[in-house]
Amino acid sequence: MSAISDRMSPAERRVGASLASIFALRMLGLFLILPVFSAHAASIPGGGNLLLVGLALGAYGLTQALFQIPFGIASDLVGRKPVIVTGLLLFAVGSFVAAWAPDLHWVIAGRVLQGMGAISAAVTALAADLTREEHRTKVMAMIGSSIGLVFALSLVGAPLLYGWVGLSGLFVLTGVLALAAIGLLLKTVPAVPRPAGHVKLPLRKVLADPALLKLNFGIGTLHMIQMAMFVVLPQALLHRGGLAAAEHWKVYLPAVVASFAFMVPAIIAAERRDQMRPVFLAAVGLTALVQGGLFLFSDSLLALGVWLLLFFVAFNILEATLPSLVSRTAPAAAKGAALGVYNTTQAVGLFVGGALGGYIAQHFGDNAVFSACAVLALLWLAVAATMKFPRRAAPAGQTV
Repeated sequence: MSAISDRMSPAERRVGASLASIFALRMLGLFLILPVFSAHAASIPGGGNLLLVGLALGAYGLTQALFQIPFGIASDLVGRKPVIVTGLLLFAVGSFVAAWAPDLHWVIAGRVLQGMGAISAAVTALAADLTREEHRTKVMAMIGSSIGLVFALSLVGAPLLYGWVGLSGLFVLTGVLALAAIGLLLKTVPAVPRPAGHVKLPLRKVLADPALLKLNFGIGTLHMIQMAMFVVLPQALLHRGGLAAAEHWKVYLPAVVASFAFMVPAIIAAERRDQMRPVFLAAVGLTALVQGGLFLFSDSLLALGVWLLLFFVAFNILEATLPSLVSRTAPAAAKGAALGVYNTTQAVGLFVGGALGGYIAQHFGDNAVFSACAVLALLWLAVAATMKFPRRAAPAGQTV
């Protein structure tokens, strides 16, 4: 077999880039709120209750968790594209409700509607429909990497945009981005044959698989930590660092840019040099170190900037590698089921992290949030240390 067969075709690269962009546009709409919301919330009715602030941040995760698998099944019945379009429309409606919201309770309602647009499983299933088995991991990694990328971009851009258009303007922008994603889907992603009907997936086997359980625990924990720390981090930058919300980009921008200089070599080592285990465990350990550092040594703007840099390095590595590991670990006949459960667990982590972070901050203070996140990360590290990592597949025509 020729060497060219080991490469993705132009059509596969276009599908991967398009679906990653659609996923990214939607996730950007969600993440744009994180860096500024808790600082802004104090100025709106109900915003003095940090538990409600945490619920507003994480509420979409709850409805994501409830709708992810049903939307995946619906995509088997009626097709991927109609389900993705429906989900993006729901997300846009929720964004416009949150933009109009006169108080925090209506913001929560808008976030709930945003979460009902649970398209992650349908997008990854469409990626599987349109790519060959030997290149599916690469496409899943593209989609996973897009999450880390847009999270980083949102942390840089949100404070600037917030200074120009305010929180309502940010929510309007999230709705417009969702509508733009619909246009991208319809214009650039090829049509696939309408499914003959839903095939019952071996969910019980997927749910009980020890290797997948550990990966699902990992993505849930990562997003619990992410959401919980951003309940209190903007306030830390404001009060400990003396930096107004509209100027938080001055910390985020250098930290994000520098993080990619460390992340890219790590991803190359993990995927091309078969060093997934040490890279993955190092990223989880770094997550724990960051939370401990925020707990113990975060009384200055410089210290906060250093810990943010290290967090972005770890987060981006893990967001790129986790979905790739799921697609390589899952049984061939159950990849769709495995990705549906994975995305559901991610959504649960977002909701629980927002709610738990708000509760802890409300009753025990900011530092208690960081210490709780450190414990979670250490628990994850203990679980990850027991994982068996799949070996890198040999190129076509070669043996390992």
